[in-house]
Amino acid sequence: MKILIVYAHPEPRSLNAALRDVATKALTAQGHDVQVSDLYAEGWKSQVDRADFPSLATEERLVATAASKKDFEAGTLTEDVRVEIEKLLWADALILQFPLWWFSMPAILKGWVDRVFAYGFAYGVGEHSDRRWGDRYGEGTLAGKRAMLIVTAGGWEEHYGPRGINGPIDDLLFPINHGILYYPGYEVLPPFVIYRADRFDECNFEPVAERLRERMQSLFSIPPIPYRPQNAGDYLIPSMQLRSEFGEENASGFSLHLDRDNEKRSLAGPGRNGT
Repeated sequence: MKILIVYAHPEPRSLNAALRDVATKALTAQGHDVQVSDLYAEGWKSQVDRADFPSLATEERLVATAASKKDFEAGTLTEDVRVEIEKLLWADALILQFPLWWFSMPAILKGWVDRVFAYGFAYGVGEHSDRRWGDRYGEGTLAGKRAMLIVTAGGWEEHYGPRGINGPIDDLLFPINHGILYYPGYEVLPPFVIYRADRFDECNFEPVAERLRERMQSLFSIPPIPYRPQNAGDYLIPSMQLRSEFGEENASGFSLHLDRDNEKRSLAGPGRNGT
C-alpha cells in the first residue's frame, strides 16, 4: 500500500521528527511505499493569494473558490500544489503529523490544506439537488482511502479528557478529522496522541514508539471513527439537519455526528453500509 505523511514541525531534532521516523520505518518494514511532505524543510508557502491562480487577470477581483475551480479544471494550479494533489491521489492512506499549537494545527499545515484541497478536487464535487448535497462527508474524490492524525500535545492526558479544562481531545480534533478529512471522503481513523510532549525524555520515548509501531501495523485494519455519511438518510436535505429520530433528544454538539449504533454493527459484522 502507499502512504503519504504530511509533516509539520520546524525542528529536525524534535520529538515529532523522531516519531515521524518511527512511523516511516515501521511502514516501510511492512512493505508499504511511503512519501513524506516535510512542509518546513520544503519551505511550503502557507498563505492563499493571487499568486496561487495563474489564470487570474490582473484587473480581476480574487474570489478564492472561483479561482481555485477555474485553475483546477484547467490544470493550471501552481506546480507545488499540483505535486501535492498527485501525492494524495497516489496514496492509499494519509497521515497528518503535527504539534497541537493553540488547539489546532500549525499555520503551515492549515495553509497546505487551504491550497491543496482545491475546489473541484476536495470540495465542490457531486450533484446538488433535493436528494443529495454534493459528494462530501463520507463521499468525494478521496473516498476509499484512509487518514489519521499523529499529534503531540504539551498538556496532560487528563487535561484533554471528558471533564478536562482543555476540552475533550476528540472535540478539539473534530474540525480536522470531520471537517478536513472526512469531508472529501476519507475513512478517518482514531488519532494517535502523545501527551506531555514538552517533558519527554529517552525513558518515555520507547514505550510511545512501540505503541506507534503497533498503530502503523493496524493502519488498514483498525475500524474508522463512525461518522455519519451525509447522503445515507441521516440528514435532511437541503437543511443538513440531523433527523430527529437520531441522537438523544435535545442533544447537540459534535457527538451527534457519530453513528454509535452503526459502529457496533460494523464490529459485529456486515452493517448498513456493507462494511
